[in-house]
Amino acid sequence: MTAPSDDELDYVDEVAAFFAHEGMPLIPGRVIGWLLISDPPEQSAADLARVLEVSRSSISSAARLLTPSGLVESVRKRGERQEYLRIRPDGWSQMLASRYAKTTAFRQITERGLDLLSTSPPVQRERLKNVTELYRFLEAELPAMWERWEQQSTSTNDESR
Repeated sequence: MTAPSDDELDYVDEVAAFFAHEGMPLIPGRVIGWLLISDPPEQSAADLARVLEVSRSSISSAARLLTPSGLVESVRKRGERQEYLRIRPDGWSQMLASRYAKTTAFRQITERGLDLLSTSPPVQRERLKNVTELYRFLEAELPAMWERWEQQSTSTNDESR
């Protein structure tokens, strides 16, 4: 494997900075950045540690953070014991679908909060009321948007075959 160029490392850091701004630790963001552009797309922990100049334990921690969302997956190559990380082919969709699936659950929590504050002054209820209305809207609108995405994704994938 050839060493990454300075431009590639700058890109990795740009991706990491974006995700750090969203609250993600820096190293998992750098792992995402490298996995987006690496060749081959599957990278071992040792490869990631070498390219990103971090410890293998940092890569392991990043993998534990990134795999539950469905964005990154661990795979093995036939005949090898070593695990590799890669961005799942449908990883971005899986990650967003997982987040969207929690919309109803959080809306229910906010509604319980509104019930809890049912006799409180309107100004105290305002924050919960706003977020509840937003989540009701998302709960109603996301399924249709998601269906449009899946149709577009399917037709795009069919065209590229």
